[in-house]
Amino acid sequence: MGVTENPLLPLVRAALHEVEDPEIRRPITDLGMVDEITATDDGQVFVRVLLTVSGCPMRTEITGRVTTAVEAVEGVTGVRVELGVMTDEQREAMRQLLRGGQMERLIPFAQPGNLTKVLAVASGKGGVGKSSVTVNLAVALARQGRKVGILDADIYGHSIPDMLGLGDARPTMVEDMIMPVPAVIPSKDDPNVTHDIAVISIGMLKPSRDQVVAWRGPILDRALTQLLADVYWGDLDFLLLDLPPGTGDVAMSLGQKIPSSEVLVVTTPQQAASEVSERAGTMAHIMEQKVLGVVENMSWLETLCPHCSKTHRVELFGTGGGRKVADGLTERVHYEVPLLGQVPFDEALLAGGDRGAPIVAAAPEHPAAQALEALAADIAGRRPSLVGQRLPVSTN
Repeated sequence: MGVTENPLLPLVRAALHEVEDPEIRRPITDLGMVDEITATDDGQVFVRVLLTVSGCPMRTEITGRVTTAVEAVEGVTGVRVELGVMTDEQREAMRQLLRGGQMERLIPFAQPGNLTKVLAVASGKGGVGKSSVTVNLAVALARQGRKVGILDADIYGHSIPDMLGLGDARPTMVEDMIMPVPAVIPSKDDPNVTHDIAVISIGMLKPSRDQVVAWRGPILDRALTQLLADVYWGDLDFLLLDLPPGTGDVAMSLGQKIPSSEVLVVTTPQQAASEVSERAGTMAHIMEQKVLGVVENMSWLETLCPHCSKTHRVELFGTGGGRKVADGLTERVHYEVPLLGQVPFDEALLAGGDRGAPIVAAAPEHPAAQALEALAADIAGRRPSLVGQRLPVSTN
């Protein structure tokens, strides 16, 4: 007679199929990470999970997810999780699985049929809050249930990890593939539910935090290709790229590598900033990318008047810059470039960035957070348009 399988085992396998690797965001059973499952007659379950590398930064999170999932199975009285490490052959098999058998370095977002909306956040100059807009827009989209990734392509600033509270987190390598670092964001409707934003930054790839990145031309181009092609992004609804300010090599390379990407221009109300911000949109047009719209940051400060006890708007940096950029680009590119939003100046927005707690999640009642939420809803609700896009026309 054959040995009868413990009736808990299929239930435990089913529960583990619901456990996702926090970096790869695929079930650990699909990834070949579950190496062994045993169960005793009195409900004690043992699970051995294989990590991609011994120093995996997500080992505690994975252990917790597995334990929680198995404990919820009816009949389980105890759980013990043991962590092992994949062999070279197992890692290679995982890499092939994730890449769908593709060996060459392809940029998935440039392939026909890819449904990820790639949005490059650009500015003409530094100091306009471009990175803050990028982070909070990504958080707002994630809290609305979208799968989001951020590529911090600001070679010289790369402040995105700090703004998301990731500190010195490093990506995990699986053979020659890079796993993005997950930023955990609380859900908009249920604080017990979280969303992960896949994050990768030039700063995460430096040997030390204080090292200066001094790259130009071909080196920058290769670095951008690596971050787009060698990172396992998974199935994203949105990929946001935080570009360096200005109209340099990274902006040009992105236009060449992902011509279907769209550009969001961030400016401030003063005329000096708007004039240079218009150049960022013009560069996108030259690269045949669509300019999605303009966001005016630090539009005004809402302050309580000590004399009348009413709230007044104080326009710290002038007015009209965002509208001026939108109108100027509309005339230049020959299709409407809207002013998508105006974000008030808010000390909580600045403090949240310093603490690694984006205002959209940390203080959603603030006017700046509400403006960024509305911006995310507007962008997420826009239907794809061919206006301003490069079309793959063949003469054959």
